[in-house]
Amino acid sequence: MEACMSVEDDPAMTLPAGLEQVILPRAHDVGGFAVRRALPARGRQMIGPFIFFDEMGPGEFLSGQGLDVRPHPHIGLSTVTYLFEGAIQHRDSLGTDQSIRPGDVNWMTAGRGIVHSERTAPQDRPGGSRLAGIQSWVALPAAEEDRAPDFAHHDAGTLPLWQEAGMRVRLIAGEAWGERAPVATRSPLFYADAILPPGALLPLPDRHEERGAYVLRGEVGLAGDVFGPGRMLVFRAGDQLALRAGPQGARLLLLGGAVMDGPRHIFWNFVSASRERIEQAKADWKAGRFPLVPGDEQEFIPLPELRLRAGTGGAAPPG
Repeated sequence: MEACMSVEDDPAMTLPAGLEQVILPRAHDVGGFAVRRALPARGRQMIGPFIFFDEMGPGEFLSGQGLDVRPHPHIGLSTVTYLFEGAIQHRDSLGTDQSIRPGDVNWMTAGRGIVHSERTAPQDRPGGSRLAGIQSWVALPAAEEDRAPDFAHHDAGTLPLWQEAGMRVRLIAGEAWGERAPVATRSPLFYADAILPPGALLPLPDRHEERGAYVLRGEVGLAGDVFGPGRMLVFRAGDQLALRAGPQGARLLLLGGAVMDGPRHIFWNFVSASRERIEQAKADWKAGRFPLVPGDEQEFIPLPELRLRAGTGGAAPPG
C-alpha cells in the first residue's frame, strides 16, 4: 500500500487549497495487536516533532488474553500513549508501574535510554477486554537527546477541555486555542482530541508551523473535499483553515508544532540526529547494558538484525 498521496506523488491528483498531503496508514502487528501507522511515511518523516503515529485497534481480546509488548528500549524521543477504550499497564526501568485509561496521558521521555513494557494487567484479562487508542513518538531536539529519562502520567481531568455547541476538544499536550496542557514538552507543539457534532466547524491552530489531523471516525470537509477515517491530513504552513464535520459528526486527532532542527535517523525504537548514537544503542541493547524493568525482568524483545535506514525507519517499532 502507498504510504501517502500528494500532488508530487501523483500529478493528476488535485488537493484542496491549504492541504499538502494525505497519508494513508500502513498495517503492522504490535504485541499480537493490529495497528495502523501514519508516521513516518514516504515523503513525510515528521509533522512538527511528531515522528511516529499509530492507531491501535479498536480490537478485542478473548478471556485470558491481552496486550503483551515485552520490555524494549528507546532513545532520543518521548512516547505518548492516549486511549479511547481499555487499559494498559506501563512499567519502565525507572521503576514506574502505571495504568493508563481512556483520556489519560502517559508521556515517557527516553532521553539517553529507557526500557519499558506495555501489557494488559492480570486483573483485566479474565473477562476479556477491548483496546483502542493512539501511540505517538515525539522527537527530542538534538540538544535534549541525551537528557535523563523520565515519566509523567496525567489524568484526563487535568487536561484542558473546550466544549462549545456539542463540540468537545481535549488538549492532550502543548498549546492551542488559547489553552496550555500541563504535560511538560521539550519543543513547541500541540496535540488534541476533538469530537465534533454534525456540521461543526473547528479552526486549526494558526501559531504552529506544521499541522496535521488524523480522522479517527466520521468525515471532515476542507474546501469542498471530504476525507473519511484512517487519513492523516497534512496542512500547508501559514494558511488559516477550518475543518467541518460531516453529517455523522467526526472524531479526529490534531497535532503539530515547530519544524524540527533537522531530520532524524530511525532504527527500531531508536531515534537520533546521530547515526553513531543509534549504532551505540544497538550495541548496548545486544550486550545487555540497558537497565531492566522492575517486575518484568524475564522477557525482552531482541534487536532486529536490520540495516539502519535514515529517515524512514527500520523494523516496525513495538511501541
